[in-house]
Amino acid sequence: MSAAAPLPRRRERLLRTLRRWFDTGAAAAQADPARPGRIDWLRAVPFVLLHVACVGVIWVGVSWTAVAVALALYAVRMFAITGFYHRYFSHRTFQASRPVQFVFAVVGASSVQRGPLWWAAHHRHHHRHADQPQDPHSPVSGGFWRSHMGWFLTREAFATDLARVPDLARFPELRWLDRFDIAVPVLLAAGLYGLGALLERVAPGLHTTGPQLLVWGFFISTVVLFHATVTINSLAHRFGSRRFDTRDDSRNNLWLALLTFGEGWHNNHHFFPGTARQGFRWWEVDLTWYGLRLMAAVGLVSGLKPIPEWVLAKAKD
Repeated sequence: MSAAAPLPRRRERLLRTLRRWFDTGAAAAQADPARPGRIDWLRAVPFVLLHVACVGVIWVGVSWTAVAVALALYAVRMFAITGFYHRYFSHRTFQASRPVQFVFAVVGASSVQRGPLWWAAHHRHHHRHADQPQDPHSPVSGGFWRSHMGWFLTREAFATDLARVPDLARFPELRWLDRFDIAVPVLLAAGLYGLGALLERVAPGLHTTGPQLLVWGFFISTVVLFHATVTINSLAHRFGSRRFDTRDDSRNNLWLALLTFGEGWHNNHHFFPGTARQGFRWWEVDLTWYGLRLMAAVGLVSGLKPIPEWVLAKAKD
């Protein structure tokens, strides 16, 4: 008797998409050449549900404990994104040991901004083609929503181009985090639920529960973190001042810098991305730089690349 007939094409496509929710190493969906930049809505369902889950605050309520956990996770994960996903993995502006590299890759992965290889590969591509037609998240050509979040929901953007990050792809632990990028967020969500349930029993005076810590500590904190991060794509190429003449439309913006721990000094960064510091003047608040200096002082990282004098000499102010 012959083997069972193959599944209909639509069902096969559905199963492949469901598998990619858990294993990004599964065969990537092919972009439609007739409709480039098309959003893969089925693949984007987890991202949509992440936002919808924030509505759960209506039922779980709020406590100072839940808000404190949400703020702490925002701060820790923002530092992992800005200090390591961006300044370390994408630009290699300092050195870290393999264990430190892995720890902050895990913390960054908990932010639900994909794996470190995917993040660095896309960011390096952005710098190579900033505000040009090949730039996937330029507000100049794509508008606000495309640059803010539409770009990474497209079929072609889900894949990791390892050719752009050969220096990182040699680490199997980073490749695993990149392939199974849902693993760490799921563990974080489960841990927050368990912590809330435990505190409800042993410390009822904190007035929190498992569902409450899950909603505030994971869903709300993660969604706010995501949208704060991508304002650098959508807003920092539109609003602010330009200290340096660059081939893109990058801007320096104090408010975005405060929100993103220093990333808002974006014109500085695009003029010279080879330094670990993005606030070039003493008054330009760069919390990530302060954190990296502290890590260097205790020996966790080293070789923080400074701002060359010739760069400062080019500044308009």
